[in-house]
Amino acid sequence: MNVLKPRQSVPALEVDTLNGNWSLAAQNPENFTMVVFYRGLHCPICSKYVGELDKLAGDFAEIGVSILVLSGDERERAEKARDDWGLTNLEIGYGVTTEQARDWGLHRSAGRGLTSIGIEEPAEFSEPGLFIMKPDNSLYWSQVQTMPFARPHFREIIGALKFALEKDYPARGELS
Repeated sequence: MNVLKPRQSVPALEVDTLNGNWSLAAQNPENFTMVVFYRGLHCPICSKYVGELDKLAGDFAEIGVSILVLSGDERERAEKARDDWGLTNLEIGYGVTTEQARDWGLHRSAGRGLTSIGIEEPAEFSEPGLFIMKPDNSLYWSQVQTMPFARPHFREIIGALKFALEKDYPARGELS
């Protein structure tokens, strides 16, 4: 598993989205690009978490943050997540490969059948990860998890990014 370091370039990322192709290299945000890896349609916690982000997408845009949410789900499951979760403001990527998950330092899990909401887990899937990059695609902030629980709250991230922008706060955690 790869451990990404702040102030260093992140791996290339090119994925399919429900709106077409998306490439991190082609992004041109005012301040940051935020990439949120979620577990997939089968995850009830993801539905709430990504749903919260969908409601706050405009607040992120106001501070110059572009957003991509993505999973290893196939297109049909990504479409169902969009529709069932009521997502209207987010770019939704799908088809994250095992190699991409490893490149980004995500933990991987084996499927264990039906979830509490009655949806089959994929045979393999990635656990959550949140990455915020500067316009030069250097890592500014990351959060990688082994479990679906207790993820960072998006309202707090907005407040932290406002502070960081106002104070020109540097990316931290850069030492080995």
